[in-house]
Order: sequence, then C-alpha cells, then structure tokens
Amino acid sequence: MSKYYLHADRFFLPSSVETGGYLAVEDGVFGAYTQEKPVGEILDYTGKWIAPGLVDTHIHGYHGHDVMDHDVAGLEAISKGLLSCGITSFLPSTLTSTVEILNEVCETIGKHHKEVTGAKIQGIFFEGPFFTEKHKGAQNPSYFTDPDLAVFKKWQDLSGGMIKKIAIAPEREGAAKFTAALVNEGVSVALGHSDATYDQAKASVEAGASVFVHTYNGMSGLNHREPGMVGAAMTTVGTVAELICDGHHVHPVDAKALIQAKTPDNIALITDCMRAGGMPDGDYFLGEFPVIVKDGAARLKNGGSLAGSILRLFEGVKNVVDWDLATVSDAIYMATEVPAKSCHIDHVCGSIRLGRAADFIILSDKLDLEETYLDGVSVYKK
Repeated sequence: MSKYYLHADRFFLPSSVETGGYLAVEDGVFGAYTQEKPVGEILDYTGKWIAPGLVDTHIHGYHGHDVMDHDVAGLEAISKGLLSCGITSFLPSTLTSTVEILNEVCETIGKHHKEVTGAKIQGIFFEGPFFTEKHKGAQNPSYFTDPDLAVFKKWQDLSGGMIKKIAIAPEREGAAKFTAALVNEGVSVALGHSDATYDQAKASVEAGASVFVHTYNGMSGLNHREPGMVGAAMTTVGTVAELICDGHHVHPVDAKALIQAKTPDNIALITDCMRAGGMPDGDYFLGEFPVIVKDGAARLKNGGSLAGSILRLFEGVKNVVDWDLATVSDAIYMATEVPAKSCHIDHVCGSIRLGRAADFIILSDKLDLEETYLDGVSVYKK
C-alpha cells in the first residue's frame, strides 16, 4: 500500500479553505485532512496551494486534435494535453454535423473513453444540432433541425450512456417536450445558439433545462424591453451559466454582472477550447470552417466571429481573480464543483473528498499552475 501526506499553505476543500495542514493520499485516493503533523512520507509544498483538479464541461479539442475527428489517438492527445491546463476531468464536446458523423463520434468515445491516460473523460457534451441560425457562431446551420428523441436515443445508445449534457435552442419546435424527456433520464439540457425570447427560454427552464451555454455568446442579448436569453440566464433560479473568461468572449464588467446576478454557486467556468489550444498562432479548422488564431483568439476566417477559444482553464480561474470578480476559493469552485454538479458528475470529480480519486493541482500564490496529479501520481510539472 502506498501512502503519503501533502503539506501546503492552503487547501481548497469542499466547505472551507484550510491553511498549513496535511492531506493524506493513499492508493490513489484522498484520505483525511489534519492539522497535526503525521508520521510517514510528506510531500512538502510549502508556499503553494492545493486545489481539486479542474473540470471542463465544454471543450472541443486541444493540441491539434478535435473531438469531431472521432479518432482514438486524438482523444488520447487531448486528454494528455489537458493536464497542462490543470484539467483532470472533462466532457469531450461535439459540434453540429451530420447524424452519421455524430453516430461515429458517439461510438468512438463510448468504446474508448476509459483508455485515455490523461484527463478523465467523464461524459460527452452534445453542442447541437438543435439550434437556430441567427446566433449560429461556428456551428454549421446546414445541419440544424428540431429536437428529435429517437435520434438522441440512438446517439446515447452508441455512446453507452455517456451523453451527460446537450445544448438546444428553446425556440425550436418540440424543445420543451424534448427537454422534459431528457431531464427525466438524467441528462442536463443546456440552452444556447439561440434567438429565443425571455419567455421561450423560461419555458425550457420550467421544463427542466438547467444550463446556459457560454453565456452572452451565441444568444439573444439583454434589452430593457426584451430580456432575451441573457436575461433568462441572469434571473432564472436553479440554472447554471457557463462563462468563458479569456478576455475575448466576455468583457470583465459583463462577467462581473453575471457572477453578481447568479452568485459563484451558479457559474461554471469553461474554455470552449478548440484544436488550436496549446498550439502556435496560425490556420486551423473548427468543424468544417477555416479559423485563424492570432493574439490569443480563434476567429472564423469568413466574418471574423469567435470560433471557440484557446484558453487554458487555470488561466480562466486566474483571470476571474485578477479582474476582481470573485475570491480565489470562489473562482476555483466555479471551475471544479459547479461544472461537475451541472452535469451530474460531481460524485466522481470536482472536489477533494475522503475516498475520492486523488486528482488535484498545485498552484502558486499567483494562481499559476505548478503541477497536476492524477490518481495521486504527478503527471504534469511546469
């Protein structure tokens, strides 16, 4: 049996931030936290902070690979690369495409998700194809359609039940019925890429929708006479708002307004990262669309719209703190337990708890990522 103790200046635990104590790790899982110095091997991280491994529930690719490639080697490369972002659990995220290609993606992830050796695949996020065109972003409107339970069931069967979240536009025909059916099966329904009115969005929330996709982006905006999707995201009780804090997708003032309206308990920091993450500036593709990456942003060559991001999630956490939007503990919570809860995977990731897999990160006091651990083993070091 292998056992050691972590010592650090701060530990970000589920209900508290503890200072200067010791956290046991035994056979790859978390043991108890104590202030008393134990007898045994101690890994000394004096001057550092220890937090849960980050959880990205909306990410399309990394290091030159995309989930839509439906390639096992590509999934492994994404999984390994995400360790340098502080991510230890993620939901590979699809793009709108043909039913046939989405079938292949579901089957690939369903059969091979346990084989990856980096960040753990905890499910799938289906972004589309049940969207509307006005706020299509980098989604291909040629494949947009109304929600279809039979089609979704096929995808879910092929994935082995791995689809944890799906995004739809609430104004599509049958959206409320589709939402209620999926929520009854334990799937989180998210709202995005939509020109819905506030009332249409609210109707989907009342049917069980619980997440707003990359809030502010790809949705009808807040207007003083029509609150739109943004107004619904800000005001609906019990919903979680995704937020991309890369400095390109959302102005810090707007991010602050959303966090204040929702409270950190209902904000999920995500990246929406595409294949150019961890890669140099240049030409890439997101789905079928050519993208240019320059100055920290990924934009469609045709029209210049943002096309996902190249954000590393620990940088999003750092930005939230540097922009004075939330405390350190709240920022970490928004990138760990909140996204995990929003997709019903918080029983396996997102927090440091007794008996849970010892997936955690070492941070400097400036929130720079120093090291990533997976199952109690150091797998990335700066």
